[in-house]
Amino acid sequence: MSRTGKIKNRLIEPESLYDNKLLAKFINNVMKNGKKSTAQKLVYDAFKRIETQKLKPLEIFQAAIQNVSPRMEVKSRRVGGASYQVPTEVRGERRISLAIRWIIAAAHARSSKQYHTFGEKLAAELIDSNNNAGEAIRKRDLMHRNAEANKAFSHFRW
Repeated sequence: MSRTGKIKNRLIEPESLYDNKLLAKFINNVMKNGKKSTAQKLVYDAFKRIETQKLKPLEIFQAAIQNVSPRMEVKSRRVGGASYQVPTEVRGERRISLAIRWIIAAAHARSSKQYHTFGEKLAAELIDSNNNAGEAIRKRDLMHRNAEANKAFSHFRW
């Protein structure tokens, strides 16, 4: 059996309530230990909290993912004896997965004193990300600054 060949991408079914593939990916990333129904409850709870603020949750969610998605990142490239941080463009699928990961991590990191449930934290992070604020946006800006600072090494791109 050969180890070479292209890996087929798995097809993700659109999420049932909002009929959205991006939301299905998000729920899969929120999921822990295979408990998808629990992850769905958490995300839907966040969406209900967004709705209570007279906002459209799906639009807020998609705008938040779009805002958090990084355009540039740095990758280590070894040339001679030295390692250089080479700025590269982030491809589409990785861009989305990074944005999803950062939003979830930022929601988890929010203070327990102000927010009591993960749904509250996630709703607040999605709204902040939609408004170009919050921890996930800070992470994106940090990555862009790092890529900008290492622009001198862009000729090492492979």
